[in-house]
Amino acid sequence: MTDSAAAPVVGMVGAGQLARMTAQAAIGLGVGFRVLAGSAADSAAQVTAGAQVGDYRSLDDLRDFAAGCDVLTFDHEHVPGEHLAGLEQAGVPVRPAAAALCLTQDKLAMRERLTALGIRCPGFAPVAGIAEVEAFAAGTWPVVLKAVSGGYDGKGVWVCGSAAEARAVLAHGVGLIAEEYVAFDRELAVLAARSPHRQGAVYPVVETVQRDGICREVIAPAPGLAPGRAAQAQELALRIAGELGVTGLLAVEMFETSHGLLVNELAMRPHNCGHWTIEGARTSQFEQHLRAVLDLPLGSPALAAPVTVMANVLGGDDADVYNRYVHVMAADPGVKVHMYGKPVRPGRKIGHVTVTGDQLRHDPAELADRARRAASYLRWGKEDGE
Repeated sequence: MTDSAAAPVVGMVGAGQLARMTAQAAIGLGVGFRVLAGSAADSAAQVTAGAQVGDYRSLDDLRDFAAGCDVLTFDHEHVPGEHLAGLEQAGVPVRPAAAALCLTQDKLAMRERLTALGIRCPGFAPVAGIAEVEAFAAGTWPVVLKAVSGGYDGKGVWVCGSAAEARAVLAHGVGLIAEEYVAFDRELAVLAARSPHRQGAVYPVVETVQRDGICREVIAPAPGLAPGRAAQAQELALRIAGELGVTGLLAVEMFETSHGLLVNELAMRPHNCGHWTIEGARTSQFEQHLRAVLDLPLGSPALAAPVTVMANVLGGDDADVYNRYVHVMAADPGVKVHMYGKPVRPGRKIGHVTVTGDQLRHDPAELADRARRAASYLRWGKEDGE
């Protein structure tokens, strides 16, 4: 471990864009920051002096990486649970702990735990064959099939309109759960932070806009959300963080329905739904995660601007994104551009843009349109693309 008299070193397993933006927050705090990257070309490895190339699936690589860190945290959920337990047994501070992280790695375990706590989720059941799927559907389609582990950004989720479609999914041979298809009004998300000293902080509720299984836009705070409903969502996120023993950030994705809130997904790390906090909150989600895992007092999650909209930038057909900066920045100087240093592939998240505004003078829909147009131009070279 490092010299206790020096600033601590946070090690983040994974070196994607979440780690890249966490590295920026670590610079401001003056703490050490290292990443375990799959390759030197990974997003965070490009900008982090303490990058170590290794395999997160190798316990030896994890141990070697942890030896140079004071606390270990993550930018993804894929580290094998038995490796996390082994690190904890060796005395490595793992935050969040293996007992909490396992619930983000296993959707069935997560659903069962939340349901046992009396927290409402979509109806679900484990399924192994078409008879079980049909029994769950009980003649009502569509049914959602989800991979128990490994899914993200819409991958590992199938909306099946018939038994024939369900059979095709079952043929993949992955562990699945069946879930009811929820006719929701919109999707919401809440970020909560919790420290080892059990201090908690919760950000305003946001609305997320999904297309093709990928989060495309986030509006903070969620427009038109009743104060009572907002408080309920925030209290729910804090309760889940406490009940599950989360240390660091917890993202809770929810469905808002005519019958109330349903918890859809959990993530125990910085999250796409919180990128808006860099410009839009007093403390960014990335600084907050570092504060939490280091057991520092948490920062204020209050809004820094009355309204903030974030739009993801996806890859298009032309990789020369930089050449399109001139138009975006000249057309709307208020747009903040964040790029991740990732190779451009069609449909891949390669960056995001953020627009902030005054609620008295700017309709959230107007801000969303500005963010959408900027993201579209960076992707396609035109403002009216998707």
